[in-house]
Amino acid sequence: MKITTFFGAVAAATMTAGFASAGTLDDVKAKGFLQCGVSTGLTGFSAADANGNWDGFDVAVCRAVAAAVLGDPQAVKFTPTTGKTRFTALASGEIDILARNTTWTFSRDVDLKFTFVGVNYYDGQGFIAPKELGVSSAKDLDGATVCIQTGTTTELNLADFFRTNNISYEPVPIETNAEALQQYLAGACDTYTTDASGLAASRATFENPEDHALLPEIISKEPLGPLVRHGDDQWADIVRWSLNALIAAEELGVTSANVKESAMQAGNNPEINRLLGTEGNLGEQLGLSADFAKNAIAAGGNYGEIFAKNIGESTPIGLARGLNAQWTDGGLIYSPPFR
Repeated sequence: MKITTFFGAVAAATMTAGFASAGTLDDVKAKGFLQCGVSTGLTGFSAADANGNWDGFDVAVCRAVAAAVLGDPQAVKFTPTTGKTRFTALASGEIDILARNTTWTFSRDVDLKFTFVGVNYYDGQGFIAPKELGVSSAKDLDGATVCIQTGTTTELNLADFFRTNNISYEPVPIETNAEALQQYLAGACDTYTTDASGLAASRATFENPEDHALLPEIISKEPLGPLVRHGDDQWADIVRWSLNALIAAEELGVTSANVKESAMQAGNNPEINRLLGTEGNLGEQLGLSADFAKNAIAAGGNYGEIFAKNIGESTPIGLARGLNAQWTDGGLIYSPPFR
């Protein structure tokens, strides 16, 4: 989801940007839990079950941070946010971290004064359409009605794509993803466009998902990742290196199944030793325990495990790694070294 910088959000973020210029770590420790902003419900990424228990790809990042900071992946309280409320919630201090399919952009980083700590999913805007519509490409959508969330960069991307390809469309404006899906399934629009991962996640919830096709075009770059407020470098470093620990662990072969054994049996790989805290003092430099990364990995597994469990090819969502493969496998997922 990609809400544009609009004046209200800018004003709210600017007024509250200095709310927590430092001290988030102390605040989290004092209250004994991490307050994490997530979506209002996107299957595979962040969704609550009937008992109110949250799970998903983005949720796993929050649990990893809680484990790194507090030693307990369950010490998290989740705040559902919409595209319009998420930035105010973070800027005001209502949440400590936003882990909600949010695109890293210049204006959000600089103007809204947020710090993106990394990318946990490389995405792009796509289209979904009923197979009975008989289209195999977004370029076949000349004259189509398109469900589109208002106030988003998706609107501009859509307009640019249709203009570039010299085709026309009729927008069907909607406010939320849930409303968009309702309208799309009711036939109020021929196609719906948003992040491709979101389309795949939503299709998995359809009664007959096989009746709907994800069209091949990806018309934008959408690097999604967790973010925190400007002004608290220590907290940004903690969240950043908790995410990096998950990524590095996959590359180094450290999993939820062997992380404790690997930490107990320091071997000849100094990178693993430093990652798991059996060598060096990286945890101390962050203001955390030596085993912060071990705890983060043990919470839900390494990056690959988290991907496979929540959104991978064996799940109903069925996403291939693609750009989100490790750099050693031709993808873009890459952690700076732990040294």
